[in-house]
Amino acid sequence: MNISDDFLKDLIKPRSAIFLEMEQYAKDNHVPIMQLMGMESLLQLLSLQKPNSILELGTAIGYSSMRMATKLEEASIVTIERDEAKAELAKDYMQRADLQHRIQVIIGDALEISATELGDLTFDAIFIDAAKGQYKNFFEKYAPFLNDGGVIYCDNLLLNGLSELPMNEVPRRKRTMVRNQHQFMEWLMNHPDYDTAFLPVGDGMLVSIKR
Repeated sequence: MNISDDFLKDLIKPRSAIFLEMEQYAKDNHVPIMQLMGMESLLQLLSLQKPNSILELGTAIGYSSMRMATKLEEASIVTIERDEAKAELAKDYMQRADLQHRIQVIIGDALEISATELGDLTFDAIFIDAAKGQYKNFFEKYAPFLNDGGVIYCDNLLLNGLSELPMNEVPRRKRTMVRNQHQFMEWLMNHPDYDTAFLPVGDGMLVSIKR
């Protein structure tokens, strides 16, 4: 069943002025942020889970972490971003929204950051929305920080439609990324330690509950 974007957007609750500003900034400056229906779905899942602590991989300008912090008023969030300019802009937005005391921004490559930087922190939820060809590496590195019964959410599994194409129709420069995502999905769907489901919302989301 095909549903128009306009119809779906009419079902989304109004966002505050700062989120509308961030959405416009992302559009104008080609900054990838989570699609609205995917964002709303993630927030609803988190509302059901009620995590007290969240780790996000891929801050960008802070849109997702700020939406999560606004929805989950008791949760603390740690978010990692390798692009220093984006991370600093995210901090500015967080300060304007008075969320800086609940969101810790770590600047650095999530695959290169030492585990000691997280200290003895553990998390009820982990949200992966970073380099698309590295999801398996992200998952394996940060899954040990997930509490028992916690949930790992992975966004962008459809890769804006590329995942659905025959490989010979995928642009050559993106084939490795697409193959890596296919392999990651198959690996995670069959992982013995996680109960995983694919949700066709936004750009495609995997939701993995730690057994």
